[in-house]
Amino acid sequence: MPEGDTVWQAARRLHDALAGKVLTRSDFRVPKYATVDLTGRTVLGTIPRGKHLLTRFEGGLTLHTHLRMEGAWKVYGSGERWKGGPDHQIRAVLGAADRTAVGYRLQVLEFLRTGEEDRAVGHLGPDLLGPDWNPDRALANLLADPARPLGEALLDQRNLAGIGNVYKSELCFLIGATPWLPVGALPADRAAKLPGLAKRLLEANRDRLVRQTTGLRNQDLFVYGRARRPCLRCGTPIRVGDQGDGSRERPTYWCPVCQTGPARGSRGTPSSRSRQAN
Repeated sequence: MPEGDTVWQAARRLHDALAGKVLTRSDFRVPKYATVDLTGRTVLGTIPRGKHLLTRFEGGLTLHTHLRMEGAWKVYGSGERWKGGPDHQIRAVLGAADRTAVGYRLQVLEFLRTGEEDRAVGHLGPDLLGPDWNPDRALANLLADPARPLGEALLDQRNLAGIGNVYKSELCFLIGATPWLPVGALPADRAAKLPGLAKRLLEANRDRLVRQTTGLRNQDLFVYGRARRPCLRCGTPIRVGDQGDGSRERPTYWCPVCQTGPARGSRGTPSSRSRQAN
């Protein structure tokens, strides 16, 4: 699943390509919106909200898209070949005189009145890369269910918006706790650092092509994707296990020495908030 910095970059590409321009082509390849034609409308801009993208048009209309696991927006110059995937994976085309944005494998695509965007994103917690960022509220949200595993709480976009599976694993490593440690068991000083640390990581990476959390030249990430490779701090092999509510489990990486708390299989009954919102 794309992280908040990836979505921020996608929003910037769409905004830079189309904002202020009149559409000369629009094509929506989903049955519900197959007859929608925005040709002749001016694109006002695109903004990210957590992992959601909101593209606004004159007339008070917003296109809401979500990339989920495999979606992508690609921008092409006039006459440039589209290379983001086969045609049957295209869900949206927005074209101006000199640029065309093509949405591939978009798992969410819907139109909203701009004044009603909260229908799509109003449930989200403070956005790590947004103007509504509030670290105190984010921390309070994370601690609202003390029994919930830390990794699940970080992924829940209702708590704070923008963390995906990569940052979940990296944050847990940096804070020195396994993703299965109940949030309420995290020492108060470490819990208080989480929102600020998460924001610094996403801000540092929003302009990078390759995500980096370590500050090292030869290794970009501490634990994510490094199963069975030695921990960069203690040399112990990194472990991997699934974490989730049963219906949406994701691979999770951790160091059994540098991170304290239970590992996979140690958690009990899922908490009442275990289903994660996007």
